[in-house]
Amino acid sequence: MSNPLVDMQKPDVIFCIGTNMTECHPVAATGLKKAIARGAKLIVADPRRIGLAEMSHLYLPLRVGSDTALLLGMAHVIAREGLIDEEFIENRTTGFDDFFEHISQWTPEWAESISGVPAKDIETAAMWYGSSDKAAIYYTLGITEHICGVENVQSLCNLALMTGNVGREGTGINPMRGQNNIQGAGDSGALPNNYPGFQSVTDPKHQEKFKAAYGKEIDLEKGITKVTALELCGDSIHAMLIDGENTLLSDPDREHCEHALRSLKHLVVIDIFLTETAELADVVLPATAWGETDGVCTNTERRVQRMRAAVPPPGEAKPDWWIICQIAKRLGFRGFDYDAPKPIFNELCHLSPIYAGLDWERIEKSEYQWPVPHKAHPGTPRLHEDTFVNGKGIFSNVHYRDPAETISNDFPVWLTTGRRLQSYHTRTQTGRAQGIDYLLPEESLEVNPADLEKWELTDGEWCKMSSARGSINIKVKATNRSPRGTVFASFSFADVPVNLLTGSGYDPVTHTAELKVCPVKLEPL
Repeated sequence: MSNPLVDMQKPDVIFCIGTNMTECHPVAATGLKKAIARGAKLIVADPRRIGLAEMSHLYLPLRVGSDTALLLGMAHVIAREGLIDEEFIENRTTGFDDFFEHISQWTPEWAESISGVPAKDIETAAMWYGSSDKAAIYYTLGITEHICGVENVQSLCNLALMTGNVGREGTGINPMRGQNNIQGAGDSGALPNNYPGFQSVTDPKHQEKFKAAYGKEIDLEKGITKVTALELCGDSIHAMLIDGENTLLSDPDREHCEHALRSLKHLVVIDIFLTETAELADVVLPATAWGETDGVCTNTERRVQRMRAAVPPPGEAKPDWWIICQIAKRLGFRGFDYDAPKPIFNELCHLSPIYAGLDWERIEKSEYQWPVPHKAHPGTPRLHEDTFVNGKGIFSNVHYRDPAETISNDFPVWLTTGRRLQSYHTRTQTGRAQGIDYLLPEESLEVNPADLEKWELTDGEWCKMSSARGSINIKVKATNRSPRGTVFASFSFADVPVNLLTGSGYDPVTHTAELKVCPVKLEPL
């Protein structure tokens, strides 16, 4: 996030797109509710009439996969109406002239023809956002889990840059992270293209730095993504270590994923429970859970937080860092003689410029948000206040692209997926709690009541849902949350493996799967 969570209470206009925040980030969403209570306007763009839409002052029910078109239409209106921040554009951005000419063709009427959102509502959203003194954007996986995820994010950045809504209190581009410590994992170098601290692996200076730090030769090239790794299983990849992820349920195209993992000669899984993925493993190594672990997490607002073990671990469970170090030493690697998380974190601070001013003692009270470039630095709650790290903000001339698959006679219904308030992700933890089972005992398919008769379905009964990749059986639930022609289900339940159906494509830059768009057909059972 470019801004701290407390800033969620301060905008005059809040634009939420592709985020079901009250269900997926219910604690953080209290800041948004406080902003509305003090008079802020809320714009919500989402295919479903989620809880946020019920709270909104303007709801934009866009067709799944059409975010870029909607955002281009908004940019067109902001430019047409002269709502741009000329001083900010002149001093802090580059490429605006080309961008201004580019967006002249993408009218709100054009955007309506693709997104289904009325042109007058697109104009209203653009006017509210562009004329506000403080406007903030919040998004989540509904923006990134598309083949055009990068273009979606660039489109949001364009809106912020052309209106100067970045680098100030109550503004910004704010992606709400989907999982605990996913920010910290990226900070630590768990990416194929970056060393710790987002230092590019293709930069010779960084190569020399980490060669000296690790005492070994390092390739000057990007690593492969998980998508590529799964494609190579059984071919050039014969062993795999999966740590803390239930890949079989969370990844798209489950049949392909399961075939890939079964093609390995050796699969090792580190986890706290025997997940569906762990059941395929040759070796399962039990890890400690968060309440049993000393360590560090970094949350969605870049806040570096100490974790402290509250209870001893059960049985033979060990912290992930200890398990990985033991494996590394048995493989003959040097430099893994750590006896506690403290020296590991201090090494990260030594190697990462954004953590350079931190150490184990300084994060005692979890008060710092990176970057913290030196010991006297107070931390950076708000990014881009005076300048951008790479110089000037760059406008992107993006184009709309259809999803990898669109509805057809064979598959005439849009399926979109996501999460529910009562359960988390693949239910590795929440699925083992009886109280949660009472609140959400099973998965269901949200269908608009007006579609039931057309598709010969019955509320509360079962249907067969099929895509180009396979079929599942799922119970029907009539609800006005889903628009006509679109259905929704979460991927949380192993007995209703919704992600068996998804997986039609990936963003070519990030390899993020298009989990939010999947054409399907429905048949009564």
